Amino acid sequence: MIRSRPAKEWDLSIDPDTVRFLAAKARMLSAAVNDDYEDGHEHEIEITGDGKDSHQHGGLAEEEEDDLTEAEFRELVADLNVDEATDLLALALIGRADFEASELADARAAAASRINKRLAGYLLSMPMLGDWLDDALEQIGA
Repeated sequence: MIRSRPAKEWDLSIDPDTVRFLAAKARMLSAAVNDDYEDGHEHEIEITGDGKDSHQHGGLAEEEEDDLTEAEFRELVADLNVDEATDLLALALIGRADFEASELADARAAAASRINKRLAGYLLSMPMLGDWLDDALEQIGA
């Protein structure tokens, strides 16, 4: 006897592969933060007594790449329709353990009230966004 797959309990507006791609971008951005980052002063320059700065760059290309990744992330999020953006944020909330996977409808309702033009910035403020998105997809079986 052939078993049929159980009906999925979720129906996302956003493609899970798009969520995984955004999760990977978020992890790249999170990894780009320097280990010596402290209180938003990662770009400050120390001036030594000899009048030379001790600020070192790994190269401008690396900084531009990081900026491009953030710009890409922001553009991808801005290009989502309202339903996709709602589901993306709902997944982040599930991954962050604000909701259980079985509470996807509640997570969507909470997310819908937070959707605005600053969504990308809000998502990027989540320190473990990439992991949370992947965890939520796993929890709902996507």
